[in-house]
Amino acid sequence: MPDFTAHRHPILAVRCPTCGKPPGLWCRRPSGHKANNLHAARQAEADRVFLEQHGPTATIIHAASGWLIDPQGRARD
Repeated sequence: MPDFTAHRHPILAVRCPTCGKPPGLWCRRPSGHKANNLHAARQAEADRVFLEQHGPTATIIHAASGWLIDPQGRARD
C-alpha cells in the first residue's frame, strides 16, 4: 500500500507508468536526465490510488513536519 506521506512529494508514492521509475525515485526523461516535472501519467495514477486508499473526501496537506493526510478534507487556516 503506497505511503503518500513518506516521500518529498506525494506523487512519488507510486511507480511512474511513463518512465517506470519505482516509488521514491524522480521521473527521468528518455535521454536519462532527471525530468523537471513528474510525468502526468504518474500524477493521474497517484490521484487514482490516493482516492482508492483514502476516499473522495481526503486531502493531503504539506505541514512543517511533512505531508499529512486529512481524511475529512477540512480546509486548514
